[in-house]
Parts: sequence; C-alpha cells; structure tokens
Amino acid sequence: MAEIQFHDRVDKPRLAYRHHQGRGPTLVFLPGYMSDMSGSKAEAIIAYAEAEGRGCLLLDYAGCGESGGDFEAQRLTDWRDDVLDLVNALVLGPVVLVGSSMGGWLMLLCALAAPERVAALVGIAAAPDFTDWGFTQAEKLAILRDGRLEQPSDYADTPTITTRRFFESGEASRMLGTTIAIDCPVRLIHGQNDRDVPWEYSVRLARQLRSADVHVMLVKDGDHRLSRIADIARMLAQLEWLLDSLEEG
Repeated sequence: MAEIQFHDRVDKPRLAYRHHQGRGPTLVFLPGYMSDMSGSKAEAIIAYAEAEGRGCLLLDYAGCGESGGDFEAQRLTDWRDDVLDLVNALVLGPVVLVGSSMGGWLMLLCALAAPERVAALVGIAAAPDFTDWGFTQAEKLAILRDGRLEQPSDYADTPTITTRRFFESGEASRMLGTTIAIDCPVRLIHGQNDRDVPWEYSVRLARQLRSADVHVMLVKDGDHRLSRIADIARMLAQLEWLLDSLEEG
C-alpha cells in the first residue's frame, strides 16, 4: 500500500498523507473528530482504490495522527484548509470526498469552497453543525467560559477535548438552517443505532442540499462507526456505483 509521506507548508503544520495515483476522480477520505487515516474505513478505501487502479488520498489533519501541529490550536476551518491544500498540491482533476462523522461536515465545507474540484460527496454518519446540537447548554457555556472541555471518550483511552477555538469556528460554519449550495451527487449512509450522531441529521442534510441527486441509506442496526465487515462492503459498493455513474455521465 501507499506509504505515509509529508507535505510541508509555509507557516502551517506539515501534513501526513498517503496517496495512490490512479484513474479519477480521486477518492479523498476525511476522518472524524480526533481520528486519523489509520482507521478501518480509510484502509478499506485505499485498498479498494489500489485494487481497482483508482486514485486515492488519505490524510491526517494538523494536530492529528502523524501530522504536525497542536491539536488544541486547530479550528474546523483550519482542517477544511488542510484538505484543500493537499488536494490542490497532489491531485489533478476532480475528487470524490468521503467524510466520516465530522469529516462529513468538512466535505460540505470543501465543496462550498472549491466546487470546481468536487465531483461528488459520500457522507458516513455525517455530522454537520455538531457544535450546535452535540453539546448541552451547560457544556457550551463551559467551553466558552473555560476555553476547553474534556469528556470521556467511547473510542479511546484519552478524553475528547473541545476547545473554544474549534467551537467558535464550528458555530460560524453552521449550514443546516438554510439551503446548502452544493449541486454535485451526494450519498449519505447512516446507522439508526448511532448514539453519537442521530440519523435524522442525514435526512435533514439531504433536504437542505440544493442538489437533486441525493440518496440516503439508513442501516437499521448500524452504529456510529459503521465499520463492521458488512458496513465496509456496503460503503465500497456505494462508492463503486457512484464512480461508475460519474464515468457514464
């Protein structure tokens, strides 16, 4: 598989990535909050791309995984810019952004910022606007008052940290309250047993997107991660179907 490499930037943290060159559009996987490119969905996507001769780009946001930078110094929009910096530096032609959880919010922000580069979007338990609905009022006040909030994590031994810097950037980037000016094909997959991101947010997102080519797939027994063998197979089947339709179109 493609080895980890690093992209140096002026006055910004260097970014770790794995890039397999192949026919386009290039698949770009965007991990969730406090996650990185070593997860099972990312590994499955790049393995699929290599087997099928398709282009694929995995990355770690600044402050995450193998990338440089301080996690607590990052904003949501900084991570959007990380994605766009790597796409512009490494990828020729269009991309399909595959966003997991918070990565699903980032894929939307990237598509709004650079619509000419984005051929399609695939959200897996996409979580746009989670700074709004993902915290209680008391937690929001604690973030603003104390500058950071630590919460136990269901997925790691270390706590989940939310900073005022990130929270304020998220609040300024909310989009579910209005029409989202994205016109490319969008596929949304969501588990109905997701205890972190209610599946209703994928339905709401589908309604708010301007694109007429939006499909929502609900997995009745699926959890937030959607990383079981059957879930991975379902994701790859959706990707293959979408890529085939883009080539035919």
